[in-house]
Amino acid sequence: MSDVDFKQALSDAGIPTTEAGLRQAWEAEVIAQGSKLSNTSTWSPFWRVVTALVTKPVLWILDFFVSTVLPNFFVKTAVDAWLDMLAWGVNVERKGATKARGSLLFTRVAAGGALEVAKGTVVQSAAINGHIYQLVTTAIGTFSDGAMQTLIPVEAVDVGSGFNLAPGYYAVLPVPIPGIAQVVNADGWLTTPGADREPNDELRLRVRNQFSAVNQWHTDAVYRAMISAFPGVRPDGVYFEHGAPRGPGSANAFVLFDADVPAATYLAQINAHIRDQGNHGHGDDLLVMVMPETLHTLRVTIWPRSTVSAAQRLTLLDEVALFIRAAFRESTDSDFQPTLTYPQSRFSFSRLGEELHQQFPGIESLHFDNDDILSELNIPRIQSLEVLAND
Repeated sequence: MSDVDFKQALSDAGIPTTEAGLRQAWEAEVIAQGSKLSNTSTWSPFWRVVTALVTKPVLWILDFFVSTVLPNFFVKTAVDAWLDMLAWGVNVERKGATKARGSLLFTRVAAGGALEVAKGTVVQSAAINGHIYQLVTTAIGTFSDGAMQTLIPVEAVDVGSGFNLAPGYYAVLPVPIPGIAQVVNADGWLTTPGADREPNDELRLRVRNQFSAVNQWHTDAVYRAMISAFPGVRPDGVYFEHGAPRGPGSANAFVLFDADVPAATYLAQINAHIRDQGNHGHGDDLLVMVMPETLHTLRVTIWPRSTVSAAQRLTLLDEVALFIRAAFRESTDSDFQPTLTYPQSRFSFSRLGEELHQQFPGIESLHFDNDDILSELNIPRIQSLEVLAND
């Protein structure tokens, strides 16, 4: 419902909402009260005072009422603190922002002797649409004699989901460390995903879901409410598989994560909350799992415009690759914002090509070797990506 709808509701109730309508109402009330004033022209000092002292403040109040008070009475249109109050009424609280935590794999030059990596060492990503993400080690990393690699715990320098980058993105040491040859975030590096303060749209979904969840039976809505209460889990990112996959009373819940999928220990926390702490229905056997993935080999050829220099061409190819990876959820919407892949849907490469044209004016033409991807209860991920330039 828009502001226009709320204003129309007031008009339908006989409440004037325009300056002309208010003036007409004042004139009618003056006559009804037996006033003998007859100078009601536009330039009448009396009516100018009435407009200044009465009509304008009423219009201010009506505007505030229509644009702020009425919309915030409803979950569909409420925002911020107003939405928090409506959520509180159904026992839901907005999720706060959290830092991403995990571990990075450090590789040294030679295996001989012991080597330490200091606590507080910074590792960062390459620039993604102008954003550089940094992690910092939270403990001293020690290489034992003979070991070439070691895992060191890290956390993001700030809160937010943007730090949940896919494997391979964190590979830059802004300050080189003697004896260290390489650092990278490997598969399963993320133990706890970072999260932004829950936006209004996601909180609104959880509040709506709560109306279905308030009952004595453990329905999908009840389990969705429990699962989406964990940081990094969107309420519309929980998909259920019914049909007793493990026998009577069993079902699966698949969770869709943006960017990197958290380590198995994070899903174990969710499953422990439901299965081991008694938060399930009698006889229920619900298992929470990561959304299954399908891996795809992508290849796109770019024809840059003739005005693009050699250096700009290299940057263009890198940026195009990052944009495509963003579409496959390897970074978050704080960077590029293409149409994302989804389970149970079609991913259109023609639409992706259109969005690449809009994002990068330096592209004259492009061609994907891939056909559209039709997803079932799974999420497409990139196995390999090749971006080529063609003169």
